[in-house]
Amino acid sequence: MPYSTQQVRNVALAGHPGAGKTTLFEALLHAGGTVQTAGTVERGNTVSDFDPIEKQRGHSIDAAIAGIDYRAGADRSAHINLIDLPGYPEFRGPALSALGAVETAAIVVDATGGVEYGTRRMMERAKERGLCRAIVVSRIDAEGAEPGRVLDQLRDAFGPELLPLNLPADGATRVVDCFATADGDARDAVSDLGPVADWHRRILDQVVEINETVMDHYLDLGEEGLSGQELHDAFEQCLREGHLVPVCFASARTGVGVKALLDVATRLFPHPGEANPQPFVKGVGADARPIATTPDPSAHVVADVFRIVHDPFVGKLGVFRVYQGTVRRDTQLFIDDGRKPFKVGHLFRLHGKEHVEVDQAIPGDIAAVAKVEDLHFDAVLHDSHDEDQIRLAPVAFPKPMFGLAIEAGSKGQEQKLANALHKLAEEDPCFHVEHEDETNETVIRGLSDLHLRIQLERLKDRFAVEVATRPPRIAYRETIGAKAEGHHRHKKQTGGAGQFGEVFLRVEPLPRGGGFEFVDEVKGGVIPGQFLPAVEKGVRQVLASGAIAGYPIQDVRVIVYDGKHHPVDSKEVAFVAAGRKAFLDAIGKARPQVLEPIVDLEVNAPEAHMGDISGGLAGKRARINGTDAAGNGEIAVTAQVPLSELEGYAAELKSATAGRGRYALEFSHYEPVPPQVQQALAAAWRPRHEED
Repeated sequence: MPYSTQQVRNVALAGHPGAGKTTLFEALLHAGGTVQTAGTVERGNTVSDFDPIEKQRGHSIDAAIAGIDYRAGADRSAHINLIDLPGYPEFRGPALSALGAVETAAIVVDATGGVEYGTRRMMERAKERGLCRAIVVSRIDAEGAEPGRVLDQLRDAFGPELLPLNLPADGATRVVDCFATADGDARDAVSDLGPVADWHRRILDQVVEINETVMDHYLDLGEEGLSGQELHDAFEQCLREGHLVPVCFASARTGVGVKALLDVATRLFPHPGEANPQPFVKGVGADARPIATTPDPSAHVVADVFRIVHDPFVGKLGVFRVYQGTVRRDTQLFIDDGRKPFKVGHLFRLHGKEHVEVDQAIPGDIAAVAKVEDLHFDAVLHDSHDEDQIRLAPVAFPKPMFGLAIEAGSKGQEQKLANALHKLAEEDPCFHVEHEDETNETVIRGLSDLHLRIQLERLKDRFAVEVATRPPRIAYRETIGAKAEGHHRHKKQTGGAGQFGEVFLRVEPLPRGGGFEFVDEVKGGVIPGQFLPAVEKGVRQVLASGAIAGYPIQDVRVIVYDGKHHPVDSKEVAFVAAGRKAFLDAIGKARPQVLEPIVDLEVNAPEAHMGDISGGLAGKRARINGTDAAGNGEIAVTAQVPLSELEGYAAELKSATAGRGRYALEFSHYEPVPPQVQQALAAAWRPRHEED
């Protein structure tokens, strides 16, 4: 159906692994008339989990998109872009990037499990991005479901602003409306969780207090004196400001509450012109300033690419969200600050793995273009150079800390492997490919061993590339703990013109995360200006290759303050060597340290295994921060642990908990390794290049 921006709803289903997001996604598509029959994860015929690896493993790996054209009664209709996000923490890259394309995050919670670590994480991420949030309690009719307990748990975890818009009734065979029902009798109904009237009053009080005018009308005239538009506007403001987080109940298996959820999305969720604006900026560096896009279909186009897909049939696919203007077939679009536009030959709307060709995409739409090689994740598309230097504020992705050295399994496949790795890295912002010059190795990095195993499976299945791997490499770093001075005179005489360069420098530690600073304090031209870049080049060679254990150096300031040159023999190569050796000299006196990555770890397991988990972590140099009840007889243990200690932890936890334990980790910070570990790392390092 034709629709306007005011009818668009962009909604992401997020939450803990196994909460029922994909099953709910299918039920919503079926209830909205998009599919005739809802698929199931067990049969492997869902719209969203179409990748062979997803079907084999029975869970989502990538974000999947489909649209629903839905009519909520005779007076309201919507086009709902629904995105099914993966729940496993290993696949946060696709999940977090897709969150930036929606106005509303619907966090799905299993009525048999309650609040879990994935629930907390996605609630926090959605709040950080300023999204409107809603909770969908799924599987309300499943064996062991406790909707009342889960509602209490949600309110305890996230605050009293969580209030139910509907409640299960008659043994979870239907839901009754708690808020804006036109049926007055429903407010007097009794749900499985008790009378509806009390919740109706609480929601109404929460909604009207956000707006003084609405509050005055309510106090003067009562509920009947409020217009539907006043209630809608106040409700939308509550969502935008986080003053209200609505809770809905549903069973995707039976369809109970599914149409009610579509009604809520159509009537109450914000359209692109109502939600908090996305944080675009224009300019670079200190000149960057916030700008506001407007969902005006006649304005200049501004769109953001939030996903790259390499489809075997249509090639490279750039999936984007339109924030301003209208993208039509044959539109000329620029990518970022590029001077040469590309022509939109084909414009697609996504339906899982299928691509439906459309004529245009209006503000709020999610669409895709194919076979544009210059497209990349987070590219801004626009149709006028007036929008040059516009960027969307970057997503804070977790840092990939697990690594594998990888090489082609047979000779002649090196280029094929490089191309395949490049495509996988384009698709997942948390999958990195690095080349380490010191060891001449290609290293892939991800968020966990499972993340890397999935990528290795894709190399084999999608790209027919066989590879060999070596054990994970920990991303150690080096730094210094004190100030020191270094000096080196590089002098070579080989007959004819020689080489000469002398450098004096100081090193100082920077705060953790401070990176690197190079400071020129040379006076009197003792090192001519044209040779200072050569000194910095020599310093950066050491930064990359390490000084004591072969790992990159960080958090250091280098100040070059003196030196000497020769009018004939001084050359760039001489000052590169002098800068490198002077830096090494200084580091040796500056209490060099090896830093190791520390991760935040959360372990969920049955309460009976608490002792085994705590004892196991204690042997891994872990600092246990807390233990909380996670509901359903489980505990959640949070700790900070050196990443190097977690090799093989998945198998260890599985063994200790009879397969019922699971964990998630996220990079926290770097800190010095114990002295004995530093000695072992330094002893194992054998530089490839000896001194000149």
